[in-house]
Amino acid sequence: MHAAAKAWLDRIGVGRANNLPWSLNYVLREVGVLLVPVRTDGKEIFEMKTKTPSVEEFRIVSSFHTVSSQLKEGKYADRMEKPLAFWALPNDRRLPLALLGRSIKELIDTPFEEIAATPGIGQKKIGSLVKLLNRATKDHPPGVTLAPAELTDKKALPVWRKGEKFDPAVVSEALWTEWRDTVKKHNIGRTKLGRIAPALQHLPTVIWHTPMDDYMDHTVAEIRAMKTHGEKRVRVILEIFCVAYEVLATAGTDENVNVRLAPKFIEPLEQWIHEMLEKPSVPTVTEIKEKFTLPLLNQLAIDAGPTIHRLAEERLGVDGAPQSVRNQSRRMGITRARVYQLLEDCGKIMEVRWPEGRWLVKQLADKFAAEATDRDDIRQFNATVELFFPSKTQAEQSEEDLAADE
Repeated sequence: MHAAAKAWLDRIGVGRANNLPWSLNYVLREVGVLLVPVRTDGKEIFEMKTKTPSVEEFRIVSSFHTVSSQLKEGKYADRMEKPLAFWALPNDRRLPLALLGRSIKELIDTPFEEIAATPGIGQKKIGSLVKLLNRATKDHPPGVTLAPAELTDKKALPVWRKGEKFDPAVVSEALWTEWRDTVKKHNIGRTKLGRIAPALQHLPTVIWHTPMDDYMDHTVAEIRAMKTHGEKRVRVILEIFCVAYEVLATAGTDENVNVRLAPKFIEPLEQWIHEMLEKPSVPTVTEIKEKFTLPLLNQLAIDAGPTIHRLAEERLGVDGAPQSVRNQSRRMGITRARVYQLLEDCGKIMEVRWPEGRWLVKQLADKFAAEATDRDDIRQFNATVELFFPSKTQAEQSEEDLAADE
């Protein structure tokens, strides 16, 4: 073995020690030969010594052959043409970059010695290669808590447990593909990102009305490479698809039933409005506040933050007499025009969160206007409608108010 290795080295022209790639040493170690650079008569040469491969080296080689044999089974045929990068996670370290573009089929059909001889591939990256190949044998993408087939019980754990912070670092291309395919299967690609975003204050306003379809045919890597798509924007886009997946994965695919993705605050509001449309009377001030005004304000706190939420509460007189924009601007030390600008977000949020709400609310407002008597107080209802579903923009309202003051 020693003589054969020496003859091979002479044939490929290996000279100085610093020209010897790690992969060559690795291949020689696999056949039990260790090259040690020594200096003789001022020249650097290699001395070959027999060496017993370490346990770790045996483990890596054995693991590679085992997982390669497993992936050659027929049940894995659907992933043969996918690149190795499909199973990589953003937070993976020491990835074998030179191999990420190769397909699974190409890798498992390549002798281990040839892979180990790839420039830039060291022992730790070989270990990462084996890890990625093992991920390719799983029936669910890396990063998912349960396989989609296991998500048949609504009590089952979602991809992220409730209360856990979303971590974009565990979103592999495989997991992203699972999310995209689920959204496509339920035909909800026209749903706007802002409709189901966990909180609009974390989503740039320029993509509130962007449909999910705009990202459906892109990989995570392609989205990250898009202009203006920094880490924060990519994070919230991935989280929105995750939210949709968690709902849709347990929804079934009955052809006669559609799944409606909407914020939770909408359903009880719509139920109350339909009930009021059927009743011949006007609700009390307390009922209007609890069933209509407060749910909208609570959603506003989620989507716009505490500053705008407080302005809206004061404007509607939730905890006292309604405050004028003049008083609010003095308290905050800003112009009245700026207060109107902040309050304008109330309407913008409802435009993307509950666009169908404007039509329903108008019906109810018309009914109350026709049926209300002198004993009915619907002032807070009307003020809430004007704030969240304005007939005029806040800019127009601001101009009118300022002109009236002159």
